[in-house]
Amino acid sequence: MKTVSGGVCAAKGFTANGVHCGIRKNRTKKDLALIYSEVPAHAAAVYTTNLVKGAPLTVTKQHIANGLAQAVICNSGNANTCNANGIEIAEQMSEALAKELQISANDVVVASTGVIGQPLNLAPIVSGIPTLVAGLSKDGGEAAAEGIMTTDTVKKEIAFEFEVGGKTCHIGGIAKGSGMIHPNMATMLVFITTDVAISSDMLQKALSTDITNTFNMVSVDGDTSTNDMVTVLANGMAGNEEITAEGVAFDAFMKALNSVTVYLCRCIAGDGEGATKLLECRVNGASSLSVAKTVAKSVICSSLLKAAMFGADANWGRVLCAIGYSGADVDVDRVDVSFRSAKGEIAVCKNGAGVEFSEEKAKEILLESEIEILVGLNSGSFEATAWGCDLTYDYVKINGDYRT
Repeated sequence: MKTVSGGVCAAKGFTANGVHCGIRKNRTKKDLALIYSEVPAHAAAVYTTNLVKGAPLTVTKQHIANGLAQAVICNSGNANTCNANGIEIAEQMSEALAKELQISANDVVVASTGVIGQPLNLAPIVSGIPTLVAGLSKDGGEAAAEGIMTTDTVKKEIAFEFEVGGKTCHIGGIAKGSGMIHPNMATMLVFITTDVAISSDMLQKALSTDITNTFNMVSVDGDTSTNDMVTVLANGMAGNEEITAEGVAFDAFMKALNSVTVYLCRCIAGDGEGATKLLECRVNGASSLSVAKTVAKSVICSSLLKAAMFGADANWGRVLCAIGYSGADVDVDRVDVSFRSAKGEIAVCKNGAGVEFSEEKAKEILLESEIEILVGLNSGSFEATAWGCDLTYDYVKINGDYRT
């Protein structure tokens, strides 16, 4: 498996585009994105567990109930959530796109992201769709990635080439997510495309299995969004024998899917609102997978630890504290903690107690932009990883006036 260019357009038969249609006041920022498969594709999706859900999620769930989709349209700048006419707007977005593409509206995945509770004006979207469709291109993945951004500071896209059954296949993805990220499902919006031939049931199984160890292990600020959704379209144009059951081919696809999702997880966590550092907590030696995941997520969610990482302060007691209140069955007298970055690794806790270490060396390690928090539970063989970011002054600045 190797990294390739193209993002969501790397797979055969997929094109994309992104334009500014007028939802956002800043004309330099794209606010409407499109991904299109030249043939109908098998589709799978996972959605936020928040009881308050964006109207587009409800519509998308209905549209892909048959396991098929051919296009994805997404606007940024407005979440189309908690609006009395939200379902109607989402359906009309689908219908306007379907008419322009000459496909069924039921084959459209629709998504929105931005401010909650603000009416969404359909007019700029409808007027922008012809330009959006006319500009569809194999080089349009980057434009689509820009079109779904809100407070994101960087585009998030990746693609890989791999083999299934002797056939060369591709998978690519784009994501948006910077704040209101504590998924319990997925994280904000992620769109993945592949030319692998795989049944919709197995595609759903692959996605639902993968997110438990990837997107569900990301947290920026502890808030679960109303519009979280991850979708995968698989159009089968690679020509491999369709994957209809578990086996070698399914494992190869799962590995490729996981490569995309882990990369996007790291991108989202590292680009958290106001963040200066990507935090990765690696837990090993747990008595069960559940314990490992619970501990990793608790550490990465600790506001006190996140603040300490911002200040490059090796305050390891905050790691132990987060483990202690996680609810996981852990023998705290066996816990080891180390910090690691490009500048090296330093042990700060052994068997639940502090060890002597150089504060100067620790600070040098923690001043890097990517920090690993290594936790050894020494009680078993299970491990898990969670991703997050530091908590900075700018997070409050960004969210203090996000709406106004």
